[in-house]
Amino acid sequence: MIAKQLISDVIPSLRLTDDGQKALNWMEIFRISHLPVVDGREYIGLISDKAIYDLNLIDKKMDECREHMAPPHVHSNQHIYEIASVMSELKLSLVPVLDLKHSYMGVVSVMDLSKKFADLVAVHEPGGIIVLEVTPIDYSLPQIAQIVEGNDAKILSLYTYKEDDSKELLITLKINQVDLSPIIQTFVRYDYSIRAVFMDESILNNLYDDRYNQLIKYMNI
Repeated sequence: MIAKQLISDVIPSLRLTDDGQKALNWMEIFRISHLPVVDGREYIGLISDKAIYDLNLIDKKMDECREHMAPPHVHSNQHIYEIASVMSELKLSLVPVLDLKHSYMGVVSVMDLSKKFADLVAVHEPGGIIVLEVTPIDYSLPQIAQIVEGNDAKILSLYTYKEDDSKELLITLKINQVDLSPIIQTFVRYDYSIRAVFMDESILNNLYDDRYNQLIKYMNI
């Protein structure tokens, strides 16, 4: 998924003849803190509500505010991960999109981005979630996929994360089955450490009860 596929169809751009008050009004309406300023299809820069308030630019035309505008943007062929990186690093509520000739096309907002990321990680698809904890050297995607698919299931999405204070890698799997019990048991047999499981609580409780009963039976042998 690339930038030109994520462009908002509702958020407008400011012209050089618009003033700071109009910018603030639009920011309030669309619940954003930045707006692009354009002259035709030429991208001039990004103005923020903070700059307007802090520098008292409410009555100033955008043409008079050029020196207070930031230049960040992405190009139409950049990947959604690159867009997220720019917005996160610069703490932007939106980022302008330019074509390969540097002409203005529109903006991608945080809201647009969050909706698309929800689709990418299969948030709306039915299923359950398993979070594995492994050392980086033990991370094997083929083996993880084999375990899941060996239980007649499919991985809908997968992402990795490393906590700041840990050397372990957290692997989050969204799987297309609500009952993850057989998959969990297989991961345990393969000595995987399971950090968390998210599925129907009644099924999860049955799994815990079954494992408890197995433990009691073993202790009574």
